[in-house]
Amino acid sequence: MKRRRRTEILIQENGQLAQELAETIIDAYECKEILAPQYGLTMIKMRESAKKSLFYIGEVLITEAKVEINNCIGLGIVVGMEDELAKHLAIIDAAYKAKLPETITWRNQLIEAEKQIIKEHAKKQAELFKTKVNFETMEI
Repeated sequence: MKRRRRTEILIQENGQLAQELAETIIDAYECKEILAPQYGLTMIKMRESAKKSLFYIGEVLITEAKVEINNCIGLGIVVGMEDELAKHLAIIDAAYKAKLPETITWRNQLIEAEKQIIKEHAKKQAELFKTKVNFETMEI
């Protein structure tokens, strides 16, 4: 599973799975905190549809953390003031970079969490479509 997909699942999920996965690594390995969770700003890129050019729409507050496990550095960045989640993401990222054996069993948990996220998203979409107004034109 690619890093981007894994991170999106862990962020969109309520954070419980990220905490569980990170705790399994904390209990078994030495996790050296390189950068404690800290706040920062980053620019948001958008693509202008007509010219297909990129531009910066503004800034967003982020929380970032760095952790080292077995000489592999993991990075966790999340939007908002989410200290614990950023740290957990960094630990999980470092575990994957270090190719720890625990990461092999995580794939199924991540896929199940992704299915649940998709199901909840579809449910919300269905609720929104119930309120959709159907405008029909009158024929004269």
